[in-house]
Amino acid sequence: MTDSEPLDQPEWNSNQLRSAIKAAGVALWTWNVDDDAFLMDAKGYDLWDISRTRRLTFDRLSAKIHPADRDRVRSAFVATRAIAGPYEIDFRILTEASNVRWVSARGQGDDADIADRKMTGIFLDVTGRKQAEEGHELLAGEMSHRVKNLLALASGLTAITSRSTSSKEEMVVQLTQRLTALGRAHDLVRPLKGGQGSAALLGDLFTVLLAPYEDEGAFAGRIRVAVPRMGVGEASATSLALVIHELATNSLKYGALSVETGTLDIAGLLLNGEVKIAWTEQGGPEVEAPTVSSGYGSKLLHRAVTGQLGGSIAYDWTRSGLLISLSLKESRVSQ
Repeated sequence: MTDSEPLDQPEWNSNQLRSAIKAAGVALWTWNVDDDAFLMDAKGYDLWDISRTRRLTFDRLSAKIHPADRDRVRSAFVATRAIAGPYEIDFRILTEASNVRWVSARGQGDDADIADRKMTGIFLDVTGRKQAEEGHELLAGEMSHRVKNLLALASGLTAITSRSTSSKEEMVVQLTQRLTALGRAHDLVRPLKGGQGSAALLGDLFTVLLAPYEDEGAFAGRIRVAVPRMGVGEASATSLALVIHELATNSLKYGALSVETGTLDIAGLLLNGEVKIAWTEQGGPEVEAPTVSSGYGSKLLHRAVTGQLGGSIAYDWTRSGLLISLSLKESRVSQ
């Protein structure tokens, strides 16, 4: 065969096309723009988790779209009739079990190409891809937040060290020790390898994580920890370490640990299957409840406490200092 000879292109039959569509997880749809009738194949009904016993319309189908996306999707479908070329739109739908599923609608726009007043296209389940994207965005936001906190920590630890040293050589030694301790504390923010059992005792976790913030010399002993003796499981150690680290960072930036006279007391007890912890700051700057919506750090705290640790967190912005009440499930902390 020479380069100039045409290749014999095999023709696809209907069975091959159906097999390819099924393998790709594609759902086919047709929308009659005049009477609003909407037709889908079996894959489409399964994807949307909708009954086939009633006549389906685009308006009825739209009721399954997540309320936050509904108007956007309806506007986009109408707009495609006037826009030539292919289109694609991603949106969320709600299944009968109230689960969220991501769907991508793709088709060809422009009324000029409509046959018998019907638009056609496909639906794809893109839930996995969207969840991965959300996970990457969450990780990027968390990493950005941690970097900002580390910069603030370096500044705060430098200020603490300067108060208790009389020479630059002594300051270098103490600051290096504090930064090294901070590095060891950050090791507790990573999950342990499987099979290593409990990550730490609750009191040790607080002590190790708060050690870099403690003053020396005249201001030593201003951080006091008295919590129940219990093991913290490897599954919850990361979340609890994040909580402690976030609260300590905020105190160093804005609260009791930001000044020489401030003190921090952590007291806890076990009560009816709950680990009750009171984080009490005294002697710092006068505090007020924030007037703006929660920042990323507050959202990170709330997610860790209510999600991974199955508990709650409450703030009391007293004039003498901040009081934070943590209530954590004992069974979750020990996991």
